[in-house]
Order: sequence, then structure tokens, then C-alpha cells
Amino acid sequence: MKRVFLYLCIVNMRKICIVIVIVCVTLTVSAQTGGRHVYGLLDFSYSSRIAALGGGLISVYDDDASLIISNPSYISEKHHNSLSLHFTDFFNNVNYGSALYSRTFKKSGSFAVEMRYVGYGKFIETDEYGQELGTFGANDYALTIGWGRWLNEHFSIGANLKTILSSYESYTSFGIAADVAGSFYSEKNRLSLTLLFKNIGSELKPFTERKLQRPGFDIQLALSQRLEHLPVRYHISFHSLYKWNMKYVGADDPLLQQDALEGYKYPSKTAQFFDNFFRHLIFGIEIEPVKYVSLMFAYNHDRLQNGKIPQKKSMAGFSYGFSINIYSMRIGFSRAHYSVGATPNYFTFSFNINELNQLTKDHKKKKLERLN
Repeated sequence: MKRVFLYLCIVNMRKICIVIVIVCVTLTVSAQTGGRHVYGLLDFSYSSRIAALGGGLISVYDDDASLIISNPSYISEKHHNSLSLHFTDFFNNVNYGSALYSRTFKKSGSFAVEMRYVGYGKFIETDEYGQELGTFGANDYALTIGWGRWLNEHFSIGANLKTILSSYESYTSFGIAADVAGSFYSEKNRLSLTLLFKNIGSELKPFTERKLQRPGFDIQLALSQRLEHLPVRYHISFHSLYKWNMKYVGADDPLLQQDALEGYKYPSKTAQFFDNFFRHLIFGIEIEPVKYVSLMFAYNHDRLQNGKIPQKKSMAGFSYGFSINIYSMRIGFSRAHYSVGATPNYFTFSFNINELNQLTKDHKKKKLERLN
């Protein structure tokens, strides 16, 4: 019976994946027309742990609730009654953050709800003569409902439904998007693998009378494994799998050579291949030197290539951070280097309400025992 059940699960997963691929390929063709997309807040890193590990998809099945909206297939009872708060001090006056809550229901599965916001600061409004008329704001908001369910001990699936509102001065845009994910997890090998189809959707109401645009669609694949004899977990994340060429050709790139007739080009096909290949990859590592502390480091080659300035040395492409796990609380901080002077700070505070209540009860009980 177990073999039959496992076979049926695999068959169903195959059917689901085929449908997802067809839908996503169709949407991808449409989404890439014109090379533009809306709702950039859907691509930001909110969790300090995700930011520290390079900003890509993270495939980890543990009790960290800050990861589950980015990978809905791992929304589970482990995160029941968990709350996670995030804040990012981004570039200049831009700040953004989110609040997430997760709950599990026996019959329908596990759910998570997240509210995101991005504040771009205040802007001065002027007339055509340069006279100041006052100030106005620009903000993005997104409400996400995520669902996850385990098919058996190894396979899980999940999805997110997102509603997005952008408000810039008197212009507004409203849209909808979805994520679909499937994961494989082996507790024996401490191995986790996730495939994610991200931001499948469109505007429903555009800013102006123009053609509806789509969010930044992506296909991502992530692998992680905790080593058996070392307190180390490595992460390998692939992004932008729906396209091969990641290069924006610019005259200031030292990798390129100038040809009198053809302009700027790669010195060889080999250089072009390896540059494109590594632009799709993010490498990360987590180290736990002691039980309650985690240190994280990552390298994002695409971020380095897009943010480097040949005349100045920088740590563009690198990110790092730490988290402290005390009882039911997780406090995280990280930094990501985009370019010279562009280094946002990420903060996360997560806790499980049930465990925190139990901890408080135990503390009161011990206090009464001491008094008696």
C-alpha cells in the first residue's frame, strides 16, 4: 500500500508540474514582451536570513517562519502560531518591511498571511515654472496568503496568492500574482530541494491608460544540505531559469572587448558561457559555531556584475549576517552589498506565540515554587 501511495503521489506531482510548466511558459512569453515589469516589491528580500544568503530562493525546512512566504511549499505545522517581523533600511530614504503570521488547520493544511509595504519617501511637487506646491508620497503594498501541504514524508507543495497596490502621488495600480512551489526533503540525508514558479500574474488596473504589464516572472531552483559531521549548511540557488542571456552589454565592462565594426563583445565564447552560467547562481553557507548562533555568508555573481564599478573596489555581490535563537525567539541581522555605498541593512524578529506562552507559564510556575 505504501508503494502504491508513493506511486500515486509521484504521478500527481508529475501532472501538476506539467500544468505549471505550460502555464508559466505561456505567461513568460507575454511577460517578456518589451522587457518591462511592475511591482518590484515582490522581488525584494524581506527576511534577514534570505538577504544574508544572497537574496535568492532558500530551500530549508526548519522552524524559521521568516522563510515560508518565499517558499510556500514549506509552510507547515512547524510554524503554527508563529509571527515574523521584518524591516529593511534600504537606499537613501527608502524603507520597507513586512509582518507575517502562520497557522495550521488539520483538514485544510497550513497557511501564512503576510503584509508588505515599501515607502519611497517624500517628494516635492512643483508646477511647470518650478514653484513648490507641496509634497507627495509613493508607496507599494502587497497582501499575500500562502498555503502549504505535505503529500508524504518527502514531497510537499505550496502556493501564494498576492494582491498588490501601488500608489504614486495621484496614480494607482492594482494587480494580482501567484507563486507555485514543490519541494523534496530527506531527513536522513539532511537534503532539501525546491522548484519555484514566481510572480505569475498581471496588473488589473494600470497607472494610466496603457497596456497591462506583468510582475517580474521567474523560475528558481534551490538546493541545501546540512553536513553530517560539521555544523555547516551549504546553499545553491538558481534564478532566471527561463532565460539564458543575463548580460547587459555596456562599454564600461572590463570583460568585454571593443570591435571597430561589431561594437562591444566577449573576448571568447567560453568567457560568455561562464559569465552567463554563474550569473544564474547564488552560493551561500551557514555556520553554527555554538547552539544558538548562526553565521551566514553568500556570493551573488549577477549582483556583482551589475553593481561593480571598475574604477573602485567594493564588496558588490557579497552578503553576510547572523541570527540568534533564544528559546522561541529568533533575532536576525544582515547586510547586502549591491555597489559602492549601496549596502542596505536587514532586521528580522520572529517568535512562536505558543512556545512563548509556555515559556512564560513555566517561568511563573518556577517562581511560585520558589516562593512556597
